[in-house]
Amino acid sequence: MDVKKIKVLVVDDSAFMRKMISNILESHHLLTVVGTARNGLDALKKIDELNPDVITLDIEMPEMDGLTALKRIMETKPMPVVMLSSLSKHSADKTFESMELGAVDFVTKPSGAISLNIKEIESEIISKVLEATKVKVDLFTKANRTPEYSKASAHRITQNFSKKNQNIIGIGTSTGGPRALQQVITRLPENIPAPIVIVQHMPPGFTESLAKRLDQLSHVKVLEVSDGEKLENGVAYIAPGGYQFRVIETKEGLRAKITKEEPKSGHQPSVDVLFESLANLLNYNLIGTIMTGMGADGANGIVEMKKKKQNTVIIAEAEETCVVYGMPKSAVKTGVVDHVVQLPEIADMIINLLKIRGE
Repeated sequence: MDVKKIKVLVVDDSAFMRKMISNILESHHLLTVVGTARNGLDALKKIDELNPDVITLDIEMPEMDGLTALKRIMETKPMPVVMLSSLSKHSADKTFESMELGAVDFVTKPSGAISLNIKEIESEIISKVLEATKVKVDLFTKANRTPEYSKASAHRITQNFSKKNQNIIGIGTSTGGPRALQQVITRLPENIPAPIVIVQHMPPGFTESLAKRLDQLSHVKVLEVSDGEKLENGVAYIAPGGYQFRVIETKEGLRAKITKEEPKSGHQPSVDVLFESLANLLNYNLIGTIMTGMGADGANGIVEMKKKKQNTVIIAEAEETCVVYGMPKSAVKTGVVDHVVQLPEIADMIINLLKIRGE
């Protein structure tokens, strides 16, 4: 029986890059490159002609760049798009703009616009294109709309935290995470009585841009965490790409421990590593939240949190709002999740758990 192949359109202004990326994708038995395009205008024509299942789209191109093309694609014919980005601050900012416009994910070119060593990231390109075909594209068409918040489930609170203890909130996410984090973090009040610690699967150089972007939109302060930094209430700390993030308890309070290690289950930063460190905090109430993403990172961490502190509250994003229902699905399968909540309700759930009154 013939397996139906996934049709890919490769868009890049470099003929060399188009050839290399096409060869990488064609090496996988499930992928076939149905065409290439040299810029955004060319891509829009090829989409109508070839009807691809997924697109790889370079950001920097002449005539029509990747962002302009992406916006047109999502307005006229939404489909999974994986961006290719150079590792620079300018490109990082544009990469986050592309995520807001509806791109599924991005791949960083290892050595600039024309990467002779593109083969180094062959497995990443293939896996992200394959993953992109599994996402719910209809969620992207709603990405820039104001969500309708339903607070019905936010009042079903049975958990009682110890008032003697302080609080800390852990959040783990991956594919679709920047958009999900924006919906949650921007709705938390500046007086939230807890630090928020976050792992978003992302390569070095991009987590700082993510933090700055969220900081501009949020009531709480958001930053990329540094080693040894003291963790304060009302501040969200994002793990730096390429490093593990742990929270340790000291006489002066909580501090961040940032280390360069081998990836855990393929991830650095890893949600499991962060959450397992939270499980060891003696004098803190814990809230753990798992949101959209591929794989199972975080599942072991929430089990450890519940095992060591039974009054821990675990929240998983509901399948209906997940761009990719992988990490939350794995979390639910552990049997320790307390609340399965749609994305627009997660911030309200956290606020109610911490007994914060709204404005």
